[in-house]
Amino acid sequence: EVQFVESGGGLVQMGGSLRLSCVASGFTFDDYDVGWFRQAPGKEREGVSCISRDGITDYLDAVKGRFTVSSDNAKKTLYLQMNSLKPEDSATYYCASCTVEKGKIWFGLDYWGKGTLVTVSS
Repeated sequence: EVQFVESGGGLVQMGGSLRLSCVASGFTFDDYDVGWFRQAPGKEREGVSCISRDGITDYLDAVKGRFTVSSDNAKKTLYLQMNSLKPEDSATYYCASCTVEKGKIWFGLDYWGKGTLVTVSS
């Protein structure tokens, strides 16, 4: 079955950095665009970043210049380097397949892991 296992979250002060990882299995990883989503309590899930099979990246406007997405096809692993973190980045982060439409990032395959919690203090 399709599985995603996210890790790397934690508690960090404003301005700090974290690197998230996601290990995927159960599908052909390099046949899909993959990316990151996040959801804070009481808010809708939003697409954070998506990386295409040819390496083209897209980002949520709020994280541009601060976050960098990358992937390792051999390891079936997705990464998100997060720098200059702000309290508004606090959320549970998930990885999933993705697509970019109308300037926004949407999920593709409807499979989700447990996510990893990021908390940024002020």
